[in-house]
Amino acid sequence: MQNKNSMLLLVLSIAVFSVITTEVAVIGLLPQLESQLHVTPTQVGFLVSIYAIIVAITGPFVTLMLSRYNKKYTLLIILFIFVISNLIYATTDNFNVMLFFRILPALVHAVFFAVALVVAANSVSKEKSPGAVAKVFAGVAVGLVLGVPMSSLIAEHLSLSAAFYFGAVSCVLAFIGIMFFVPSFPSTKKIVFSSQLAVLRKGKLWLTIFTVILIFSAMFSNFSYIADYLSKITHLNNNLISAILILFGVSGFLGNFVFSHFLQKSVVKTTHAYPILLSLLYVFIWYLGFSPMAIFVLTIFWGALHSAGLVISQTWLMREASEAPEFANSLYISFSNLGITIGAVTGGWVVSHSGIHTVVLSSIVFTFMAFLSIYIKNKVDNNDKKLIKKTT
Repeated sequence: MQNKNSMLLLVLSIAVFSVITTEVAVIGLLPQLESQLHVTPTQVGFLVSIYAIIVAITGPFVTLMLSRYNKKYTLLIILFIFVISNLIYATTDNFNVMLFFRILPALVHAVFFAVALVVAANSVSKEKSPGAVAKVFAGVAVGLVLGVPMSSLIAEHLSLSAAFYFGAVSCVLAFIGIMFFVPSFPSTKKIVFSSQLAVLRKGKLWLTIFTVILIFSAMFSNFSYIADYLSKITHLNNNLISAILILFGVSGFLGNFVFSHFLQKSVVKTTHAYPILLSLLYVFIWYLGFSPMAIFVLTIFWGALHSAGLVISQTWLMREASEAPEFANSLYISFSNLGITIGAVTGGWVVSHSGIHTVVLSSIVFTFMAFLSIYIKNKVDNNDKKLIKKTT
């Protein structure tokens, strides 16, 4: 049974890597796409932004519409869409066709994560669910950090089409894995939309959503410009930057499991400590970012804390909406994408007005705001507990 669960979680992690790589690989291929599609940099950049916008806007509603169907078949159909989309990317030279097949997978992106996380959490006992979710999020960490450089490397040494074929093959492997290792997962009860949407009336849920947005804004305010920072502030060449990004990804992979262990001990204490640790890290990067040796050491903690933010913020949000897990996970995916967008835009504004070195300061501001939102949420929880004791 243990081996079966391990294979299920490994397959889901590979599937998540494939989906994330499909989303972010385009970032490193923009110059080649300009040539292939015969469009301007602004137009080709829209292929990146439209994906995040569609995920943020439609994710929860599409998830609700598909929540009544067998989860295994939902995952398989979504992966099939991603396979086809990657094949289209590899073969088309028409911008509108490419744009359509960026919108199509974006519509089901949040559904995939919502379902995958529910399947992972339900494959183990309740107390072990953070660890199971962390294993799935390991695929996110690897996809976010290595998806872009791997695709760029393939495009540079083989061809642009080969980079997209790589994405298609990884989705096919995930499809086969889910077919064989994920059991049939039919909906056990009729999903009533009104009962799912009822969680949105909870004020504390919106406070946790605000925390998710702030944590992701903090992480991506600087991470979106990490290559530029390492080049202009730390003065590393392209080979060393690639090595640092790989170290970042490996550290992130391990950080998921370290912090999932702490989450199993105490969700509240771990979540409280997270923005404090992240702020301290950013302060060290601010002061020591000029030193290649210091950056090498700090990247170990940077990668670990960056990826840990995924599982910590997801666990924090799920505590307030456990009665509607798929819908809550789709909210998490949508608002985390909103946080990524806010962080990237804020970081870009800071870079353009104050230079690349100051981008770390914007992340510190976001982490401080995240700490305040967590602190307020915890105070509200404690007051509610005292009120319940008085009434009973």
